Amino acid sequence: MPVNFKDSKTKENLMRAFAGESQARNRYTFAAEEAAAQKLYVVEAIFKFTAEQELAHAEVFYEKLKECAGENICVDGCYPVDITNSVIELLEKAEHNELEEYGDAYKNFADVAEQEGFLPIANTFRQIAEIEKTHAERFGTIAKLLREDKFFVADAKVDWMCLNCGNIINTEKAPSVCPVCSHARGYFVRLAFAPYTSR
Repeated sequence: MPVNFKDSKTKENLMRAFAGESQARNRYTFAAEEAAAQKLYVVEAIFKFTAEQELAHAEVFYEKLKECAGENICVDGCYPVDITNSVIELLEKAEHNELEEYGDAYKNFADVAEQEGFLPIANTFRQIAEIEKTHAERFGTIAKLLREDKFFVADAKVDWMCLNCGNIINTEKAPSVCPVCSHARGYFVRLAFAPYTSR
């Protein structure tokens, strides 16, 4: 039997998702600042790129609450405190959090929405869950490369792109300085990861 939206658990889950995406955006913005401080400009860009996608997700969830405009929606929620100076740990924590959204939170929210008769909202939760899985894979790949000291070194020649000017160089190691714009190695990313994902 269909549920009235204003009396639904789905309404509350949308607000939880909005809050979670908003917090993720801020955490990734803070993580980007830490990466920049350590001259890991590509990692800074990756965190900012993902933060903007979290903003887009927050907006999608928020728009679905339009029927409740002018009201307060009270929900409970648990959110991570990922404070560390280690960029690798920030990436690994982000990977973990994204997998929780993918495999637990949004799956459950989708199931509830479907049970309550809100099929388009259930579909949105499932679609965004898949995006969160991509985020997790992105963060996990970058963390692994950094941990293995292979972020700027490949096992064979690959194309590297300077994020500042777009220069592409085919070599085993990212150059210490871009020969076109003189930006440091920290601006180079494997072309296969541009824009920050291997898919």
